[in-house]
Amino acid sequence: MKRQEEFAEDSVRLSKKILVLLVCLVVVSAVMAGTSLYRNIQTQQKYAPLEQLAEAVENAYYTDVDETAVMQGAMKGYVAGLDDPYSQYMTAEEYTNFMVEESGNMVGIGVTVTQTEEGYLLVNDVTSDSPAEAAGIQPADIIQQVDGQDVASMGYEEAVSAVKGEEGTSVELGVLRDEKPLVVEVQRALIEVESVQGTILSKNIGYISIRSFKENTPEQFQTLYQEMLDSGVEGFVFDVRNNGGGLVNSLEKVLDPLLPEGTIAIATYRDGTTQTLVESDAESCELPMVVLVNENTASAAELFAASLHDFEKAELVGTTTFGKGIMQNTSSMPSGGALTLTVATYQTTRGECYHQVGITPDVEVQPGEEALDYEAPDPNNDPQLAAALKQLQVVR
Repeated sequence: MKRQEEFAEDSVRLSKKILVLLVCLVVVSAVMAGTSLYRNIQTQQKYAPLEQLAEAVENAYYTDVDETAVMQGAMKGYVAGLDDPYSQYMTAEEYTNFMVEESGNMVGIGVTVTQTEEGYLLVNDVTSDSPAEAAGIQPADIIQQVDGQDVASMGYEEAVSAVKGEEGTSVELGVLRDEKPLVVEVQRALIEVESVQGTILSKNIGYISIRSFKENTPEQFQTLYQEMLDSGVEGFVFDVRNNGGGLVNSLEKVLDPLLPEGTIAIATYRDGTTQTLVESDAESCELPMVVLVNENTASAAELFAASLHDFEKAELVGTTTFGKGIMQNTSSMPSGGALTLTVATYQTTRGECYHQVGITPDVEVQPGEEALDYEAPDPNNDPQLAAALKQLQVVR
């Protein structure tokens, strides 16, 4: 009888525990449901103006609305509202082109251009062994038409995009050369960008120009760097003038053989946490080095210069750099496009963040009147290079 009473009491206690547990689950579920409902209401309120705008357009626009194009524009506009020139939403097509370019390749004809005062495309440089070179395009040519369309009317971005086009297709260019009009047909192709160039200057100094940090930059750099070491150079001039930056992981691979072992640079996020961006192994270059910089040296190129300078491996010569010490991440989106977003500041572990400040060189020298020639650098025409070579003689 006693055992039955104990069993009954245990059953009651168990029932009470189950009841309490059920009540707790109901309360938690209610709280979660309430929180979710509150968030949904907040979201609806936040985006109500956009819904109202969409409804007004759909009801009153004079023709059918391309919903896909409208949504792409809305996504671009949302990110543009951050007022950050480095954050952007890319469509699927733009993302594909972005990935190709970051790999160190590009689809196009192999020219670099700037816009003239009249709105046309001035050819500044023609890539060696490119379709443009094969078709006879020359520096100083002015592209006025693309497939019969007036370039000035198209606008710069649209005209450049039209010239690039798709791999394997042809483009007809209306070109003005020495005041004479020409029509040139060029076959577009996938072109590997040469981001690293160099030569050995007098007094056995290795000159290496790094134009950007792409996926293939480390391989190009390592090949040229090792060739110069094998030839017995006695110092290096690294030229990152007009280098707008690029991929940090490529930068890390370029810096690795130049710097001592340890953490070189870090990123700092909004919540204060940090992440190692650049590490180096025990291999280190012991030759004297100078880095050439100017006002267009930005982002990863600035971090390259700052790393060598802050770890006392190189002195900087030129003019104060651009001042971009913030990092972007690019991630794919369910739409097929991608979001590039500024996520952190960065700096070397021995220096300060130079964002919106720039890096002041050890030796400030203004540029010469002639355009920089990365393929055939001449200190007689380049006072900054001349100063770099002079500085190497001081530190050697």
